Amino acid sequence: MPVQYSRKIRILFWLALTGSYIAAIVPQDVAPTIGDLSDKTLHFLAFAVLMFLLMLSYRLKWWQGSLYLLGYAVFIELTQYCTPTRCAEGLDIVADAIGIVIGLVLYIGYKRLETLCENS
Repeated sequence: MPVQYSRKIRILFWLALTGSYIAAIVPQDVAPTIGDLSDKTLHFLAFAVLMFLLMLSYRLKWWQGSLYLLGYAVFIELTQYCTPTRCAEGLDIVADAIGIVIGLVLYIGYKRLETLCENS
């Protein structure tokens, strides 16, 4: 049975979205890091995962999911602009957009693989 639209995947998406927002607004000195990965790499990875999970979770067209997550990326930067312990950067939105594209590519690849498995 395909994993798409599963309740568990939707819960995972909302947990990832909530976790990414919390990580984005906590003070910079306590913000989570993964090894020596740069801030832009973390943005890219987070949004690739979010896009993949969003597309698995809901019946959206690719452009709808992209717009929702780009809006979320702008919301994060506006929030950081208004938070005294964080700073907003336009390049974060660029990294987020690249992550969205990669997440979409992963989703398309997953759907093709799923189709191949169903047909064999």
